[in-house]
Amino acid sequence: MLTLYITRHGETVWNTQKRMQGWSDSELTENGIENAVALGDRLREVDFDAIYTSPSKRTLLTADLIKGKRDVPFFLEDNLREINMGEWEGQTFASIEDKYPMEFNSFWNTPHLYKSLNGESFNEVKKRVVKAVNSIEQVHRSGKVLIVTHSVVIKTLLAFFKNYPIEKLWEPPFIHGTSLTVVELNGEERKIVLEGDVTHKN
Repeated sequence: MLTLYITRHGETVWNTQKRMQGWSDSELTENGIENAVALGDRLREVDFDAIYTSPSKRTLLTADLIKGKRDVPFFLEDNLREINMGEWEGQTFASIEDKYPMEFNSFWNTPHLYKSLNGESFNEVKKRVVKAVNSIEQVHRSGKVLIVTHSVVIKTLLAFFKNYPIEKLWEPPFIHGTSLTVVELNGEERKIVLEGDVTHKN
């Protein structure tokens, strides 16, 4: 059996400013750093076989803080990147809602119908995210793997594991920074053990 420990990067400056990040980046806040360290402490007894992370700076630093001084193989996986938000990246939610009200509403309320401006659809994200998990599963038939990624990626993965359509992407729980989701993969069986848990956070 392969157990995936899936987390989102720690809080960033743009998170606090309610800006869309996507493939763009911003620094972790002090709070984000502290929570990543706290998650690392929570997982200190877990003997990871590997860590897979999105290549974004915010996920790389989060993964490194969780890993601490442990000697664990570290892999960058492009398919674990956040959804590409195109023209929205770096803009505040309020500004996007003002300029693109229909698209913004679709993003949050009808994700299966959302059409990005020079970015990705949720279905495009799903294709690459599923490819990333299948690739990890081929390399690690059993053991424990840490995945450090982004909110849309995690929500997409959860929808895939639950066999939910994209329409249900935003169903609770909300995926907070450094929240922990644990999924057991055993052949065709997928069991969600923990979803968006934040008991380690300040």
